[in-house]
Amino acid sequence: MKCSSTNFISRLKKQKEDALDYIIEAYLPLVKTIATKILHNMKHPDIEECVNDVFLTVWQNALQFNGEADDFKKWIGMIAKYKAIDRYRQAEKLMSIEQSYEPLEQKASKIQTDQTVLKREAKNEILFAVSQLEVIDRDIFIMKYFLELSNLEIANQLGLSKAAVDNRLYRGKKVLAKNDKLKERFV
Repeated sequence: MKCSSTNFISRLKKQKEDALDYIIEAYLPLVKTIATKILHNMKHPDIEECVNDVFLTVWQNALQFNGEADDFKKWIGMIAKYKAIDRYRQAEKLMSIEQSYEPLEQKASKIQTDQTVLKREAKNEILFAVSQLEVIDRDIFIMKYFLELSNLEIANQLGLSKAAVDNRLYRGKKVLAKNDKLKERFV
C-alpha cells in the first residue's frame, strides 16, 4: 500500500517508512521556514540539524498524535517551533559560557606577559651585576647560570681547576649579594 495524503497518519503510527518519506516531502518547506525564521542568525548546518530533529521527533511520537491532516500540519509546526526555540536557547547558553571564559583567558595571558616581563627584568639585573665582575668571573657566572654548565665543564673550558671555579663562584656570589636587588638570589 502506498502512502498518500489520506492514509499517511495511520501509516506513520504503524512506523511505516514511506509515511515518513511522505511527511518529509510534504512538510519540509513548512518546517524549514519555521526553523529558519527562529534560527535566522545561526549557520545553515545548525538549521538543518534542527529540521532533522523535528522529523525524528514526529517519527518517535507518532502514536501521541490524534487528529486529521489539518491538525497534523499544526502539530508538526508546533514541534518545529519548539525545537528551534530549544536550539536557539542552547546556542545562547553556549555563547554566554564561551564569553565568560574570554576575560579569564585575557587575564591569564596578561599574567603570563607580566611574568615574562618580570623574568626578563630580573635576568637583565643579574646580567648587569655580572657584567661588573672581572672578566674571568663574568665568564664563569655566565657559563654556570645561563649556559647551565657544571663546575667541572667550566674548569675544563677555561683551563682552571674545579676548586678555582668553586672559589670564584663563591666569591662572586658574595660580591653580587651586596646588591640589594640580588641579595635574595645569592644568599
